[in-house]
Amino acid sequence: MKIEAIHIHAVHLPLYSPFIVSYGIFHHMPTIIVKIETDEGIIGYGEALPDEYVTGESFESTYYLLKHTLAPLLIGKNPMEFEKIHDLMNGTIYAVPAAKAALDIACFDAAGKKLEQPVYQLIGGRYHEKFPITHVLSIAEPQEMAEEAAAMMKQGYNSFKMKVGTAVQKDVERIQAVREKVGKDIAIRVDVNQGWKNSAASLVAIRSLKDLNIDWIEQPVAADDIDGMVEIKSKTDIPVMIDEGMKGPRELREIIRKQAADKVNIKLMKCGGILPAAKLAYQAEMAGIECQVGSMVESSIGSAAGFHVAFSKKNITSVELTGPLKFSRDIGNLKYDVPFIQLNEEPGLGVEVDEETLEELTQFKDVVR
Repeated sequence: MKIEAIHIHAVHLPLYSPFIVSYGIFHHMPTIIVKIETDEGIIGYGEALPDEYVTGESFESTYYLLKHTLAPLLIGKNPMEFEKIHDLMNGTIYAVPAAKAALDIACFDAAGKKLEQPVYQLIGGRYHEKFPITHVLSIAEPQEMAEEAAAMMKQGYNSFKMKVGTAVQKDVERIQAVREKVGKDIAIRVDVNQGWKNSAASLVAIRSLKDLNIDWIEQPVAADDIDGMVEIKSKTDIPVMIDEGMKGPRELREIIRKQAADKVNIKLMKCGGILPAAKLAYQAEMAGIECQVGSMVESSIGSAAGFHVAFSKKNITSVELTGPLKFSRDIGNLKYDVPFIQLNEEPGLGVEVDEETLEELTQFKDVVR
């Protein structure tokens, strides 16, 4: 099987409401969808959702990098040779993990369809049967976040990820308000997205949260401040998770050596796709570290790819891949059974792409042959 063409679509995915995190407000999610065509008529879909603040990639740079650099490399290549494809991409350009993830995911989708197997069977087989889904609360006023949490509980959610990171005291008020509203038994995870900047400010906040039964605090300090994570972990009994600070194996080696986190958040857009994500999970497992598969708020394509990794690894104990639930229109049909996700057994990613919707949401496109 050989790749004959790669279609590249620059897409705006519409959100039901703005998605607000510590470093920005998103009124839609700009993403790149790729479609590879093979000489056997098999199609594979992939996705790159770049984030300048996390990986240094922009919507436009990712599109043109795929068009002019990475996609031409793969023409004529066998999409089932995952290791060779990554070696070729890595030998051509440094980093740019979201761009590489798009092609990695598309190759796995095509390979699964060729072998008539779900992607998780290609990376270790299915380990988990289902995962609970966590609802993500965007940054808002304390009572607004509390009311949203209460409303989502009525829809069946029993865990929440709170986005914070604008101001320490205000963030504490937000977390207190949500805990008071949902009661003591509902799981709450706090994602700071680097917003508390340093360990001193983070410890001030964390000391105010010690009686609120928080599952974990995610990335309170700047991404490169591994030593700050070490200090926080040593001074609190609330578990800490590293996200933006762990993109690939180099950072994970330092995290393991310094015992800088209780848990790591693997994102396909940070590490380069399905194959690198699976490798990170194994690396973490050898160090006794639990993992989560997280999201950049991808469509059904990128979200399904993350779920296939999560379902195949025993040390991946949580997922936060809720992008499709936030879109008023999506290009795929990934199914959720709130409050759970249960992957189907269809070959490849198991996602049907609506080509008409893809065309309607496309801002600009090209094809490499």
